[in-house]
Amino acid sequence: MSLTTFLNKIFGNKSQRDLREIQPIVNKIKALAPEMEGLSNDGLRDKINGVRADIRSVVSPHEEAIAALKKDIETLPFDGRQPLWDQIDEHEKQILDAIEDKLNEHLPVVFATLRETAARFARTTTGTVEVTATEMDRDLAAQGRGFVSIEGDKAIYTNHWLAGGNDLKWDMVHYDVQLIGGIVLHQGKIAEMATGEGKTLVATLPVFLRSLSGRGVHVVTVNDYLSKRDSEWMGPLYMFHGSTVDCIDKHQPNTPERRQAYECDITFGTNNEFGFDYLRDNMAMSPSDMVQRKHYYAIVDEVDSVLIDDARTPLIISGPVPKGEDQYFDQYKPNVQKVVEAQRKLQIKLMTEAKEKIASSDSETQKEGALALYRAYLAGPKYQPLIKFLSQDGMKALLLKTEGYFLQDNSREMPKAVEPLYYKVDEKNRQVDLTDKGIDELTGKSDDPTFFVLPDIAAQLSELESMPDGDEKAQRKDELMQNYAVKAERVHTVSQLLKAYTLFNKDEEYVIDDNKIKIVDEQTGRIMEGRRYSDGLHQAIEAKEGVKVEAATQTFATITLQNYFRMYHKLAGMTGTAETEAGEFWDIYKLDVVTIPTNRPVARIDMNDRVYKTKKAKYAAVIAEVERLVKEGRPVLVGTTSVDISENLSRQLTMRKIPHNVLNAKLHQKEADIVAQAGRPGTVTIATNMAGRGTDIKLPEDVKAAGGLAIIGTERHESRRVDRQLRGRAGRQGDPGSSVFFVSFEDQLMRLFATDRVMKTLDRLGFTEDEMIESSMVNKSIENAQKRVEENNYGIRKRLLEYDDVMNKQRTYIYSRRQHALKGERIGIDIANMLYDVVENIVNNHDAAQHDYYELKHELMTVLTIDTPFTEEEYPNLSKEELVTMLHDAAFETMNRKSERIVEVASPVIKDLYENQGYKSVIQVPITDGKRLFRLIVNVEQSYNSECRNIVTEWHKLLMLASIDELWKEHLRELDELRQSVQNASYEQKDPLVIYKVESFHLFENMLNNLNIKATSALMRGQIYVRQAPPQQQPQQQQAAESQAAAPETPKPQPEVQRAMPQEQKTDYTRYNASKEAYPGADAKRQAATAQQGQRQATSPAKASPRIGRNDPCPCGSGKKYKSCHGRDL
Repeated sequence: MSLTTFLNKIFGNKSQRDLREIQPIVNKIKALAPEMEGLSNDGLRDKINGVRADIRSVVSPHEEAIAALKKDIETLPFDGRQPLWDQIDEHEKQILDAIEDKLNEHLPVVFATLRETAARFARTTTGTVEVTATEMDRDLAAQGRGFVSIEGDKAIYTNHWLAGGNDLKWDMVHYDVQLIGGIVLHQGKIAEMATGEGKTLVATLPVFLRSLSGRGVHVVTVNDYLSKRDSEWMGPLYMFHGSTVDCIDKHQPNTPERRQAYECDITFGTNNEFGFDYLRDNMAMSPSDMVQRKHYYAIVDEVDSVLIDDARTPLIISGPVPKGEDQYFDQYKPNVQKVVEAQRKLQIKLMTEAKEKIASSDSETQKEGALALYRAYLAGPKYQPLIKFLSQDGMKALLLKTEGYFLQDNSREMPKAVEPLYYKVDEKNRQVDLTDKGIDELTGKSDDPTFFVLPDIAAQLSELESMPDGDEKAQRKDELMQNYAVKAERVHTVSQLLKAYTLFNKDEEYVIDDNKIKIVDEQTGRIMEGRRYSDGLHQAIEAKEGVKVEAATQTFATITLQNYFRMYHKLAGMTGTAETEAGEFWDIYKLDVVTIPTNRPVARIDMNDRVYKTKKAKYAAVIAEVERLVKEGRPVLVGTTSVDISENLSRQLTMRKIPHNVLNAKLHQKEADIVAQAGRPGTVTIATNMAGRGTDIKLPEDVKAAGGLAIIGTERHESRRVDRQLRGRAGRQGDPGSSVFFVSFEDQLMRLFATDRVMKTLDRLGFTEDEMIESSMVNKSIENAQKRVEENNYGIRKRLLEYDDVMNKQRTYIYSRRQHALKGERIGIDIANMLYDVVENIVNNHDAAQHDYYELKHELMTVLTIDTPFTEEEYPNLSKEELVTMLHDAAFETMNRKSERIVEVASPVIKDLYENQGYKSVIQVPITDGKRLFRLIVNVEQSYNSECRNIVTEWHKLLMLASIDELWKEHLRELDELRQSVQNASYEQKDPLVIYKVESFHLFENMLNNLNIKATSALMRGQIYVRQAPPQQQPQQQQAAESQAAAPETPKPQPEVQRAMPQEQKTDYTRYNASKEAYPGADAKRQAATAQQGQRQATSPAKASPRIGRNDPCPCGSGKKYKSCHGRDL
């Protein structure tokens, strides 16, 4: 007995320990059931209202203190505000802690109340639930919500309503195990629940509890169908108790409706849209453009798909760049085609040579044959004749032995193996490396033999150091750098084209739809609209297939889902397959995984894998098994890994005249109908793992009696989670069923990761091609292969996320400064710090010992428009700290004087508009820094009441936003270029990530320095623009002034103020593209995330509510006409 087994017997395993901690809370909830059953419907509502009031009582004092502090802050100078903001931050933290304590205290009551509410909706004999009408009930009825109507002072809720286009009747009540799941989710953990256990219903408990805080709860789904359906399905339960509900996917981005959706207590939406709205908010030019609140609490459905598989996929908002059409893909496509064709001919020749020489009785000739076989493998591992040959006895073992020889001693002998090849393909790491022979073939008859060779720029620059400084050296250096940049782009283009031709196949990794390349999710089989491969790979595939090569774009804002969801105060998730990734969830998100027991024992029979030597034998066995199961009257779900395999199986079933349905990327529009029929007797459904997640196949009684749903997997996936998902389609809520996987040693997983020991053993036992293998050793080998792939994929994800973590630190800092500028709350502190940093840098750049007084004086005049507050004689005797303090005080005084001047010039104009003209709306105020003209949009009434102080604040906000946006976009472009260029460091045996971290830090440091100088310089020069008289009139004016000295003084020129539109101009987001970028191979790790959950009925047309006439009685029951009540604004 192992130590772990012994300890588990004493203390219990993790799942048992987790349940022991939660069980006392469950007991409290169940103990409240009799009390809840005795309450009236209004009594249930009163319970919830009492909880809301209790939470408000502990939050209100802190909110009042924050409001008072914010009022005091406005009276303080910039450099004295930080202590008050620290107090505000502490109050915010205390609010969150107080809410957490109150929610934990009231959890049993709230869960018991919602459970009883669900029971009353499910068990009502009249189909209705009656309560005393509240203002919210009347508003819902006036909005035409079909589930509530008003009769006098009563609100009548029905127990059926439209959800996802279907009229659904509420028939669900929370099981005891669902209470456990709800507690786990409330605690900010991941609840792993089996298929059919009702994750959507479980989520109602913590979602409703957290909504009582008023801070906003986000329910995150993997597609917009689910977000819309679940908001309509669960919404009435929440609204019955006064929580507002909406779905962001029902509204367009950057609209008042979407902002209102975020203001609701509970907001549904897709992971992508939540992320994109965050990016759009950080591109907004006005607070009214922002839609999101602070990130408080989120529940992520299918959490492993979103936080593991999609974590490495960045969300990107991009726009066009100059010369984005200038790309080399079409230009160099013929060169690459020539190399690929030459390699294909060579591979055929190598295969022929290998077969002949391996069959020889001479050992030396056999070694030559083994080398030819290994070269054929390096030339293209996906070559079908090669895969077929390797399935023969001893061939795989021979290949592995030969590979081991060439990989030993740090691949010292590898150049001999690749010498005749044009390029070498590394399928595991998805890399293609050109050989010298390939470069020669690629170059062709060009005069420059190094046309596609990256120069050793470090050595070339080192040689330049011996030249004397001067224009010639600088010119030569520029030429070298330019040549390197051009060749780097050329080499990158060729590299991506080679990958497109050798590693990416049509109808497997992508399809052509509407003359565009669209990526296929290998787990769901769905086309992923808007997704593009990164680093030019997508353009390379477009060139390969002869479709239009899209122009390059520039990133304006980007974030990975991982870093987005880290921003929430508390995060939770639910899925059916998280246990195998528990370590990663904890390492990255600090999320614990808790396995929830099933309501009924699982009755599914999981059989051992059936392993064959070849794919041909495997698929023949699959067809035979399908025939047998159909004769037994059982429905069959066949899971495949690609469109090609699903179509191949479909052809074979058609030849056998077995009716079936196919669900893949080409036919995904038929999903609803196909899934609805999948549980019928004798129905065969082939799905490219489409049914792996989110589908709920319900079985009639005759199918249950026949043995239930039969799951047939045609290949082991490289992730154990996908296999578990496919198995999980059978055995729902105690239903009978079975699952079995058919595997061959020609499958990709087995080819890449099956061990040498297993292959040798099978060869020794002499299994024939058609013979089925059932062995614990083989099953163990498959499991170990999957573990190795999972570890490898985790390494890839972690490394890619490390790149984004570098940017995330920079993004967090910039976005926080941008938020301060946009809202104007802490902008004063940022300006004070910025001014101090500029002064400190200026002082550090000038050395008193070197007598840099006049250089210092010139820079102060150039940047800060101030003179030195000390003499040339005093300068050498002052310490750096004294210099910084004196200069900072002088600069601060000058900036305050400029601000007072703005107020002085603006005050008479604002006073005249408000007092004499009665104008109180918004105007444009022109402000200039001497180079640019800015037009501020300010409210006249606010300016009058603040004595024009708000004009100064608006000027500071506009300038900071403009400066940050301009330099941040340029910085993102430089980071994109840096990330691409550092990959060449691997050729110099250097770690690209290390170089990226160092160089990106220097870039960010330079960007901040430029931002500080640019913004400070403009602030110190800012003044209201006053149009002067034309120059030719000035002498006449001067003469008139001299001759009429006693005349009244001529009025001073006034600023040109224009009335602005009443509404603020909204940010135009149509100029930008919102997309998810796909890394090569990312789709092989994603789950069937976009599958629609639940068995969908055929969509029935939504019934329009009766039209309300303007003179009809208002549905809210007020007794007024509709036009005078809820319809007065329509």
